[in-house]
Amino acid sequence: MTDATRISLTISHDLGGLRLDVALQRMLPEHSRSRLQTWIKEGLVKLDDAATTSKTKVWGGENVVVEVQVRPESYAFTAENIPLDIVFEDEHILVVNKPAGMVVHPAAGNWSGTLLNALLFHAPHLKDVPRAGIVHRLDKDTSGLLVVAKNLAAQTNLVRQLQARTVKREYRAIVWGQIWRNGLIDQPIGRDPRSRTKMAINRSGKPAVTRYEVLERFSVQTYMRCNLETGRTHQIRVHMQHLKAPIVGDPVYGFRGIVPIRAMTQTLRDAVDGFNRQALHAIKLGLIHPETNEFVEWQIELADDMKVLLEAMRHEDERSEDDEEFELSFGGLRTEPYLADEDYEGDGEFDDEYNELEDDGDEELDEEA
Repeated sequence: MTDATRISLTISHDLGGLRLDVALQRMLPEHSRSRLQTWIKEGLVKLDDAATTSKTKVWGGENVVVEVQVRPESYAFTAENIPLDIVFEDEHILVVNKPAGMVVHPAAGNWSGTLLNALLFHAPHLKDVPRAGIVHRLDKDTSGLLVVAKNLAAQTNLVRQLQARTVKREYRAIVWGQIWRNGLIDQPIGRDPRSRTKMAINRSGKPAVTRYEVLERFSVQTYMRCNLETGRTHQIRVHMQHLKAPIVGDPVYGFRGIVPIRAMTQTLRDAVDGFNRQALHAIKLGLIHPETNEFVEWQIELADDMKVLLEAMRHEDERSEDDEEFELSFGGLRTEPYLADEDYEGDGEFDDEYNELEDDGDEELDEEA
């Protein structure tokens, strides 16, 4: 979404001798000099109907036209007519099936087109509820169920349930490799010291617990059920990376060069190549209704694109006895069969790497406050 306002000015003579950017900042004090310099560089400022530079000196009497660009942040809390897949709604809560590709809450680079913008259009009164009633979120490319509070009382109630870890959240994930046992991952998560936009197993981070169960095992992938006991940023994605079983399609927490091309049929290769997000879907959500105090639960179908990927995995041609056995390689990391998380405890793999830190699952917004 873009917008602009054209402003026509005449440089006053008392600004004669100044650089154009300085003169404009004096005449348009509501805009910073750096912003004006950017507009000049982008050709959005004309001096006497001609392109110019910030260093050009003005002497007074020149005509200036400025295409004032509306800051994208201004759209963060603007209602937008974006369709919502509503699973349940009453006067207290709303449960929505978020599609992959939709950002939940506006942030840098995504100031419009978010779930929050859609909620404000669907229920305009949410402008009076903090964060438009959002109490937790899913990553942009994770699909599935989210609950939204429709009033302040419901929001407070849901936040307390999230803090008490009584909200039940079940995910489905497709990961690389063959996992042989069900298990539990209890590893704290915090900022990655090498990349502030990523999360990592961090001994100074917040407690994070994910339970996982094998649903189907294939030659190079495993279909899993994951249940969250906590709600840390990118929790399932980080925990699956820790298990050496990164989620298929994950561009951030996947390991480089592990796609086993020779171990896959062409059908499966095409399905994987066409899958452009992490294979993670929030399929079930359960909580205590803020008004009735009764436990309620919703479950949806698996996302269509994950269904297609699963079918390709299920219909692989039978492998010949001469086919090479597949074994994931992680550049020197362990390649033995995947076991439960307790089998990895005390192996020292992360001890030295994360001991000096300052500080997908979905993320509970209250924990950021």
